[in-house]
Amino acid sequence: MNVEITHRPAYAHLRVDLEQGESILAEPGAMVSHSSTVSIETTSSRDGLLSSAKSMLGGESLVANEFTAEGGRGTVTLAPPKPGDVHHHELNDETLYAVDGAFLASDAGIDIDSEFGGLQSMLAGASMTPLALKGTGSVFVEAFGGLETVELGSGETYTVDNEHVVAWEESVDFDARRVGGLKSTLLSGEGLVMDFSGPGTVWYQTRGLDAFTSAIAGSLQGGGDDDDGGVNVDVF
Repeated sequence: MNVEITHRPAYAHLRVDLEQGESILAEPGAMVSHSSTVSIETTSSRDGLLSSAKSMLGGESLVANEFTAEGGRGTVTLAPPKPGDVHHHELNDETLYAVDGAFLASDAGIDIDSEFGGLQSMLAGASMTPLALKGTGSVFVEAFGGLETVELGSGETYTVDNEHVVAWEESVDFDARRVGGLKSTLLSGEGLVMDFSGPGTVWYQTRGLDAFTSAIAGSLQGGGDDDDGGVNVDVF
């Protein structure tokens, strides 16, 4: 399998070249195009990958699309539903944790399941259920906006807003907590953060989807209303 990511970082586009018999799994709706030698099967019965009720807790679909090159080599192109970047990560009998909705695609042999973030995270109100991507092979996670990498040394800590976290290595310890009280949360726009402790790598996205949609909604609600409750539209 050969992969190439183009149009980064704003509109990342993943091209996957498959050898005869090779497969790649992707979230529903991720496909952009494929060659005539590629077959598609939608599955919900695989072991591991989004196959159990636990996976619903991770925010992912219960089904996935499996693309397989048949009758020769084939090409599949994939893209995230949101504008942003894609990270290609190689696992070697390892685990990569990813937040809700960050999974884009993976080798067919990667096992994907949901794991609770621990009692402290749940008590903090985070209800964290990260996806655990386990095994050997390629994994692709998506980000809204640009993708930043934080390398942590042993015992080094770093805090990321809950909405911006994308993924982290299994060697990294983590916990979630609320920032301040109710008043400070409402006034600052901050709510939950995740504290990471090295060694290991953490990835975060430069934009938050909830904050973005709130800004758009605020603009739509706050502008252009006429006295009758309608919306003024200028036609040029």
